[in-house]
Amino acid sequence: MEPYSHKSKFTLRYSDFDFKDEILPSALLSLVQEAACRSADELGFGYDDLKPLGFGFLVVNTFCKFNRPVRLGDDLVIETWPMPPRHVIFEREYRVWDGKGELLASLASRWCLVDMERFTLLTPDAMREVHERCPYRNEKAVEVPSWKLPRVREGRKVYETEVRAAQCDHYLHANNARYADFFFDCFGLDELSARPVLDFQIVYGKQAKAGKELVLFREDEGNVSLCEAVSDGELIAQFRVTFGEKEGK
Repeated sequence: MEPYSHKSKFTLRYSDFDFKDEILPSALLSLVQEAACRSADELGFGYDDLKPLGFGFLVVNTFCKFNRPVRLGDDLVIETWPMPPRHVIFEREYRVWDGKGELLASLASRWCLVDMERFTLLTPDAMREVHERCPYRNEKAVEVPSWKLPRVREGRKVYETEVRAAQCDHYLHANNARYADFFFDCFGLDELSARPVLDFQIVYGKQAKAGKELVLFREDEGNVSLCEAVSDGELIAQFRVTFGEKEGK
């Protein structure tokens, strides 16, 4: 029997792309989230399955590595599968292909199953029947350098923003894909046009609900930049991006 994976095909829209005609990181995260939800639905632990139980999955880490940019005109096939869970951590892997079968990007994510009323972490035993029959696949799509990111220590404040209702999902906090916009907005057009993004990572620490004020900080070291979103002195989310060499070098 072939190892389990779910494959979803997506036709991209003009609004999914940035000023370079490359996919917005937030658009890519939205698509892999859609593929993950479709996979969870067919495996029996999707949103509609968990909502009556008062449970929900919340993403806590995302790592993305590009082989090449996703460009305007590409159609995508996103393949995803769940890894065997470890205590309260549920991992999910992704591969992103173009319509001709070229591997464009690989992603890994970590999720927690949460009792949404008590906001406590749950183990797979909370959905034992589904867990015992789930065709977990013990294969990584990409190696993550580290799930933990260092703090910004000597960075500079870049801008402030407020979480708006349009950025929130059905859990009433900023959707995980929106953080890619928050963090990539720490960089100017000239910077983003000069250097390709090789990989990026987001660590989600605290929920940011509508009305939450976020202060964005940035620190650079060579081709790697670290960013943080902070609210009232509390760390909300972290970000790391690795850029390639400047064009012409």
